Amino acid sequence: MWDDGVTRYNFGPQHPMNPVRLALTMRLVEDFGLLRHLDVAGARPAGASTLGLIHRSDYIDAVRRASADPRDTDRWHGLETEDNPAFAGMHEAAALIAGLSVAAAEALHTGDVQHAVNFTGGLHHAMPGSAAGFCVYNDPAIAIARLLELGLERVAYLDLDVHHGDGVQEAFWDDPRVLTISVHEHPRTLFPHITGRPDETGEAEAAPGSAANVALPAGTSDAGWLRAVHAVVPELLADFRPQVLVSQHGADTHFEDLQAHLLLSLDGQRAGIEAAHDWAHRYADGRWLALGGGGYAVVDVVPRLWTHLVAIAAHAPLEPAAALPDSWRQTAYALTRESGPWRMTDGRTPRWPGWEGGYDPADPVDQAVLATRRAVFPLRGLLP
Repeated sequence: MWDDGVTRYNFGPQHPMNPVRLALTMRLVEDFGLLRHLDVAGARPAGASTLGLIHRSDYIDAVRRASADPRDTDRWHGLETEDNPAFAGMHEAAALIAGLSVAAAEALHTGDVQHAVNFTGGLHHAMPGSAAGFCVYNDPAIAIARLLELGLERVAYLDLDVHHGDGVQEAFWDDPRVLTISVHEHPRTLFPHITGRPDETGEAEAAPGSAANVALPAGTSDAGWLRAVHAVVPELLADFRPQVLVSQHGADTHFEDLQAHLLLSLDGQRAGIEAAHDWAHRYADGRWLALGGGGYAVVDVVPRLWTHLVAIAAHAPLEPAAALPDSWRQTAYALTRESGPWRMTDGRTPRWPGWEGGYDPADPVDQAVLATRRAVFPLRGLLP
């Protein structure tokens, strides 16, 4: 999914969420010749009724007002804050990103495609009545709500961003049709601070066990992160049997990202994408909607990771050792004055011990995994 208009989602030159990351990703997809393996589609911006599947009408109206006149803002709706400063055209740009995710979901529902990617999406922090964490409209939640509206009975959401997927969890907290799984840095050291702990497992009466949160300690690197992901996600997906898997692939888990404290390499992040792709085929009949998310190393990390995402979804994976095209590096320098990376790898070969081999009660990562399994698995009739 692509439309040049997504680059107008722009909080300003000093904001970490620089839209150049989107333009550079699309250019890298093109320069690697991936367009011959996929269809590129646009979509209309999401309208009020579609946005209203998740967001309150008073909030949508506030975004429209701020979009028309950034001086007409309301802090009660999370606008004109340091994270979410209002900008001209904000509603239109955010609604376009949401529209791309919704169109991707609809294409999966009709069977027109098996995999769909909107790396411009994944804006998982926006709440029904407020902007939050650089996110104006919550496109993952809106896309999931659209799938439910179309009649699906089970949708799984996997969030691999460094931050907790709080807005999506909030949207479906009491809905047993949606399983939300988030693997993130522990909220005691990172935004959003107040959610994302393992004891958050869904509304106790209506949807017990519909939320799973793996809160990892700061400093977790490839082996620990991948061990945690594989120790929780596949068993939950096998039990839930989703009709569609929606996954969010924020690039901010990388060791170069200055907004957080996990230490993944590009190779570890890529292994997470490969796992999500495999799980979509194994547990969701291949129906996979893959989204972007956070990521603020806008030249070195984001374009490479999301180009891997597109290539894996297109069943045309790139060799990690592949050199970045000179044409792309020239574009990156022209736009950012950064020379950019040379290869599609950080030179790592991630390996991790499987959970089935046992756990170390003194290891902080294993403590996090065990806390999640003990909180959620029994609610679903699974052994912790």
